[in-house]
Amino acid sequence: MSTYDQFAFIYDSLMADIPYEKYAEWVQYHAPVTAGKRLVDIGCGTGVLSVQFAKAGYEVIGVDLSESMLTVAQNRSLENNTAISFICQSMAEMDGIDGVDVAVIAIDSLNYLETFEEVEQTFQQIFAALATDGQLFFDVHSLYKMDVIYPNGPFTYEDEQVAYIWHTEQGEDEHSIYHDITFFVRDDTGYYERFEESHYQRTYPVEAYIDLLKQVGFSSVTISTSIFGEQEEGAIERYFIHAVK
Repeated sequence: MSTYDQFAFIYDSLMADIPYEKYAEWVQYHAPVTAGKRLVDIGCGTGVLSVQFAKAGYEVIGVDLSESMLTVAQNRSLENNTAISFICQSMAEMDGIDGVDVAVIAIDSLNYLETFEEVEQTFQQIFAALATDGQLFFDVHSLYKMDVIYPNGPFTYEDEQVAYIWHTEQGEDEHSIYHDITFFVRDDTGYYERFEESHYQRTYPVEAYIDLLKQVGFSSVTISTSIFGEQEEGAIERYFIHAVK
């Protein structure tokens, strides 16, 4: 699993088309802000959603495995005058967090776990951390995206500051993908620095997530495919899952 060491500092520009505000609206619709409501943003990355949630009025804890991502997130929090606690740890080994009302694992962060056992462990940790009636929100890649879309690489991107070549290769495990990305980042002198990142993602049938959540103890699990806009039936790329303790 990559720790996004160099990637952290260009991550935001590459994710500029992600409608984070729609994700926040989805969470706030089901878990309206009230005084003292605590939210943990798991796999918080550079803190874009963490800051949005803090501005909305939640008491926010941000969790991520990458120290570089958390450095960017902490700077963003300071720039926005938000009081967010950031913790560097794996979501599968999340510790020291309890009594939270809302847990969020956004933008396919859960798909970076390498085994189904780690997914189960993560759900167990979150269930234990949530207060009674606490809510979990997350999204995952569909089988269609992993098995049909991603293998059609390579993908390319270019703007004035960043260019990349993104190669994908199906992994040994079912519904898994290796991402090998070569970046070219323009510096202040006009020259480009090259660096590489390798990532691995894996997903499972959406029914497997539902069954596992119920086994862990969640009493209600609902699925949506339209949080970021309507997705064509048979070509769904992302599932949004809401579970209540």
